[in-house]
Amino acid sequence: MTQHRPRKRFGQHFLHDAGVLARIVAAIAPAPGDLLVEIGPGEGALTLPLLERVGRLEAIEIDRDLAARLAENISPDRLRVHCADALDFDFGTLPEGLRLVGNLPYNVSTPLLFRLAEFADRVRDMHFMLQLEVVERMVARPSTPAYGRLSVMLQTRFRLEKLFRVARGAFRPPPTVDSAVVRMSPLGQVTRETVDFRRLSMLVAGAFSARRKKLKNALPLDAAEFRALAVDSDLRPENLSPADYLRVARFVAQRDDRGARVERA
Repeated sequence: MTQHRPRKRFGQHFLHDAGVLARIVAAIAPAPGDLLVEIGPGEGALTLPLLERVGRLEAIEIDRDLAARLAENISPDRLRVHCADALDFDFGTLPEGLRLVGNLPYNVSTPLLFRLAEFADRVRDMHFMLQLEVVERMVARPSTPAYGRLSVMLQTRFRLEKLFRVARGAFRPPPTVDSAVVRMSPLGQVTRETVDFRRLSMLVAGAFSARRKKLKNALPLDAAEFRALAVDSDLRPENLSPADYLRVARFVAQRDDRGARVERA
């Protein structure tokens, strides 16, 4: 296919480095029968080597021109193209066991990651190219500058691995930042089944909106509740681990549910 003129509104930077593409395919290790879904296939630089391994895949492309070109150049029995915004696409319509891959648009990477996390129970794994800073935030450990809401919300659902860094020159046009490839492997259902992630999200968002405040001013707990949870109320939000936030979220949910039952009685 001839080169497509990148569109700023879609945050398009097309990966063209053959060595990087080969490393991504090797990291994914696709096999026949895998349910691969590529987000943002663009000109098909990653699509084609993936198809050589699996024979068929699904693709979600927001750019109508690129979606049409892919559909014209690759047989529909090998590639089904959904012309859609991945932020709105319902991944629940696809079979379970999905393997999501893609060079995600950097201008919507964080909301897209939160959106994709909603489908963790239907996914086998995810391999994404992202802005290096975003990947570092994803994998950050507690009490480090990069640790925050994104770290907590993803680490409570996935095992995250920063695989390798990618230089700006690997793309057309080159972005203004370096990139990295990350692997996201969903944690087992047993780990997730006892927490309401909607409540967890509200709790974590509230905590990190007051990042420099102490936990006594950032979490909806009183002094006795902090003691019951064995959490030092003088710490700051970045000092709690994802497991700590899960404990607090479960405690708050149980407390609030008890209160609601008392009010109804």
